[in-house]
Amino acid sequence: MISDMQRRDLRHVWHPCSQMKDYEEFPPIVIKSGKGIYLYDENGKAYIDAVSSWWVNLFGHANERISDALAEQARQLEHVIFANFTHEPAVRLAEKLARITPEGLTKVFFADNGSSAVEVALKMSFQYHKQKNKPNKTRFLALSNAYHGETLGALSVGGVGLYNEVFQPLLLQTIRAEGPDCFRCPFQERPESCNTPCISIIEEKLKRHREELSAVIIEPLIQAAAGMKMYPPGYVSRLKQLCSQYDVHLIADEVAVGFGRTGTMFACEQAGITPDFMCLSKGLTGGYLPLSVVMTTDEIYDAFYDEYETMKAFLHSHSYTGNPLACRVALEVLQIFEDEKYIEQIQDKGAYMKELASQVFSGQPHVGEYRQTGMVGAIELIQDKATKEPFPSEERVGYQIYKIALEKGLLLRPLGNVLYFMPPYVISKEEIQSMIMIANESIQQYLERRQDQLKVLKK
Repeated sequence: MISDMQRRDLRHVWHPCSQMKDYEEFPPIVIKSGKGIYLYDENGKAYIDAVSSWWVNLFGHANERISDALAEQARQLEHVIFANFTHEPAVRLAEKLARITPEGLTKVFFADNGSSAVEVALKMSFQYHKQKNKPNKTRFLALSNAYHGETLGALSVGGVGLYNEVFQPLLLQTIRAEGPDCFRCPFQERPESCNTPCISIIEEKLKRHREELSAVIIEPLIQAAAGMKMYPPGYVSRLKQLCSQYDVHLIADEVAVGFGRTGTMFACEQAGITPDFMCLSKGLTGGYLPLSVVMTTDEIYDAFYDEYETMKAFLHSHSYTGNPLACRVALEVLQIFEDEKYIEQIQDKGAYMKELASQVFSGQPHVGEYRQTGMVGAIELIQDKATKEPFPSEERVGYQIYKIALEKGLLLRPLGNVLYFMPPYVISKEEIQSMIMIANESIQQYLERRQDQLKVLKK
């Protein structure tokens, strides 16, 4: 039965990434509170937040340290215009980020969400080349199945048709290269031993278009919205070499994979590279407030540094640029990483999660692969193991399993036929076990139900 709050929601609220008609049969769950890895609805039912509430929550809901830092900052300064003004939380955060990101990323430009950070990086790259007397460098190269956000520039470099196909007439003409696909590798390689022969695909594009290319943009190690497609660090290392060779910037979109998700603080660390731009958001504030940054180098910054009359300044702004509340929260998040040695915890818990999940899901006839990088695990559901044929999209297999899991107290957010785990780092090993077992039960329940339905249809 629908509650009063659900009814009021559906009267006025238009939810993101949703076909609102679905809510007629499955109304939005009203969450009243959260603590640690759990969310609690208006009836008191608990849900394990296995997706960190869209990948943002690192240290649990209602984290006391972060909440106290936010309250303290709110009593001192909530916001100030960031043009011609500054404040201590922003300065300290910029200093901290410059210390912990790959060497050479010394300049910090603040924005307020991941899509905006991508827009900033694209615009900076474009303007840089123009001011370096390379006016033909006006285009961008991105991978197939990429996701970089949903503003128009970010959609332009995205490659997931679900999000950008309808907007094609409005978008930039991005050059596209087939990205690595380790599950369905055309070169028959294995991720743990491959020498990334698929880099030849993007190398050919770079070579052919080098005179017009401003930048290549990638999600290092994990193409998240594409279905948690994971690939080895060697691909990123070789791509950086190629970008340097062909005078093309490399933009590392670490919005989803930064801050420990891949097992190191930043994914680029595993590739041993410094990109020209690094976009960061999501986990930066531990799920508390919108904030993003673009990290870049002195060399790029210097191309914009001149007398006012030259009009070389980077004129991009947001009303909430460098918001003191968000910056103070981000500082606390980074301090928690240090104080509680969370990178070591992530590696330990990640290893446990991978071992257990690999054992549990290996026996499922419709699990094509369980893959994991750091604390991101993905279950790819397929119709046929021999051919790796996916389930038909119209069956909405992931969505059906998602609904079953919610009944059992587990929040999964499917990406088509891919279910994934990206829990807060405060999850215990016992809770990891519960998360995996409920997911397995939900998959099994759906498949049995589906099999029964097929038998009825055959009759």
